[in-house]
Amino acid sequence: MAVGSGVIPELHPVAGIRVGTTSAGVKTPGRPDLVLMELGEQATVAGVFTLNQFCAAPVRICKANLQSDKPRYLVINTGNANAGTGKEGHEDALTCCQAVADHAGVKLEEVLPFSTGVIGEKLPVERITSAVPAAFDALSDNGWLDAASGIMTTDTRPKAYSTQFEYQGQTITFSGISKGAGMIKPNMATMLAYVATDAAVDAELLQQMLKRSADKSFNRVTIDGDTSTNDSCMLIATGASGLNVTETDAELFAVFNNALDDIMLQLAQAIVRDGEGATKFITVSVEQAGSSEEALLAAYAVSHSPLVKTALFASDPNWGRILAAVGYAGIESLDVDALQIYLGDVCIVEDGGRAASYTEEAGQAVMNEEEITIRIVLNRGDVSETVWTTDLSKEYVSINADYRS
Repeated sequence: MAVGSGVIPELHPVAGIRVGTTSAGVKTPGRPDLVLMELGEQATVAGVFTLNQFCAAPVRICKANLQSDKPRYLVINTGNANAGTGKEGHEDALTCCQAVADHAGVKLEEVLPFSTGVIGEKLPVERITSAVPAAFDALSDNGWLDAASGIMTTDTRPKAYSTQFEYQGQTITFSGISKGAGMIKPNMATMLAYVATDAAVDAELLQQMLKRSADKSFNRVTIDGDTSTNDSCMLIATGASGLNVTETDAELFAVFNNALDDIMLQLAQAIVRDGEGATKFITVSVEQAGSSEEALLAAYAVSHSPLVKTALFASDPNWGRILAAVGYAGIESLDVDALQIYLGDVCIVEDGGRAASYTEEAGQAVMNEEEITIRIVLNRGDVSETVWTTDLSKEYVSINADYRS
């Protein structure tokens, strides 16, 4: 199941990066499951990663290599997370990196590894290293769509997006892919995402840009409240266009960040639309909060509530479940008589209870829709935050009950 058409727009090549996809048979023979990205020598790379303390071996290596050298290659496998595998898993990830480094003639530290799949199982190193030459052979300027399929796990469809903007007669390109469908919660989510641009950006500034944009996109999506071990979101600036983005050029800086936010949000929302078993795409918007923290407390309380999510699946306008979730969100000194809650444009709660204007028919009409907005107006300040989530279906239970079989 998935919400929306899932149509992928034209994916523009990004000068300075080539992408190749092949099958290593990590979990399923013949399935594309190994992706290689080759970066030009002038490229800069930024990354944000899971906050799970049991972060996977490739995450630890990737973070270390980002600090020690300038990345030239990214290698990604699906079908096995190489998480919860101790020292052996660490060595296995390094072995895969070394295979890429040897084939390319670069240093081990110039390779960044990524894995996604089942936690706690040994990485099939020989299958991956044996497939590395084929991944190199597949490298192409137009490899983004194949890579979007190659990084899928329980996803039902590939996720990719591309955008361009003009600045002083020059075209700047962004293209990117993401994966994720379950075990999704911020900090980050169970997901991988790779975005590249042909602009030139200093590594330190690129990291700041990525963190800011991820906090507005990938760190504002949730499907089931679980934070995974392998989440990584990477931003690559190849510099091939020759256009240098700096804070001193305020106009270019603003336009660049707007384009970055656009592609990041598109890729993040694509994960929610393809959430495991999802039949609805839910926007939870909290307005007039006293702080970002309390706005997110309310938004996540509603987004994570199994009772709210199952009501959404059933298209049941059981608005009391939303009210209850806001009430237990942990907002200090919340004045329940002062807030309003809306389903779409229908006010369901005001003055501490059911809105006088509310009718079951109006609530039902909203709940029957595939895309629903829940709007919570706290009337405590001027801060707004938005979180995107899904309903909770029987299919979600089935997918995760059968995941290893």
